[in-house]
Amino acid sequence: MSIFVLTAITLAGAMFVMWLVSLAVKDSSIVDIFWGPGFVIVAWVVALQVGGSPRGALAVGLVTAWGARLAAYLAWRNLGKGEDPRYQAMRRARGSSWWWKSLFIVFVLQGVLMWVVSLPLQAAISRGGPLGTLDVLATLVFAAGLLFESVGDWQLARFKARPEHKGRVMDQGLWRYTRHPNYFGDFLVWWGLYGLALAAGAWWTVISPLVMSFLLLRVSGVALLETTMRAKPGYEEYVRRTSPFFPRPPRAGGAGGGG
Repeated sequence: MSIFVLTAITLAGAMFVMWLVSLAVKDSSIVDIFWGPGFVIVAWVVALQVGGSPRGALAVGLVTAWGARLAAYLAWRNLGKGEDPRYQAMRRARGSSWWWKSLFIVFVLQGVLMWVVSLPLQAAISRGGPLGTLDVLATLVFAAGLLFESVGDWQLARFKARPEHKGRVMDQGLWRYTRHPNYFGDFLVWWGLYGLALAAGAWWTVISPLVMSFLLLRVSGVALLETTMRAKPGYEEYVRRTSPFFPRPPRAGGAGGGG
């Protein structure tokens, strides 16, 4: 059986199970917590199927670290707080039919996206090979992305934990240089993993970082979040002085404002 077919079947089964769990707990947003672990499962399924290699081991190790951190952070942030408002809105719009429509609108869709986005990971592990200069450069890009994600999430959580910051716009730490350090970090993560696939000769898997870049910039990342943040006091001023995505020094003339 083809590796790509095997991972598609694996993800289909995993997403079906997650859908059943979401029905039991009445919370479709649990799919977000599974986003990171889903890629870890894909990586390990491929690795166990094809055996080990230096590049494969590196790819598995990198995505396992990334997926575990993301899952732990989202679980800490979301569990026990009810269904995410985005999913609540979809549930209201579809009424009593949401229980079965959510399988396709949420879980099947995310499963397909996960399979497409994981193509460089699957290729890097299945093709294997020794490590070279491109692998080192790809790992550095990945590490920079993981650092941006981790530090950005930690800084935001720490800021929100202080009562005096309630209602204020986060513009400290990495958030001074980009309005979305976590999304920029994710951008680097997937281009870094693509670098491993490129080193293995799987140039065609570029569809993965291109899809992720589009989603982060135009769909579920920056664009979606900014539509809800615009009404927040001080946010327009923050927008004027801070890069929307790629980090750069803040523009002069804007007052600082918290978080």
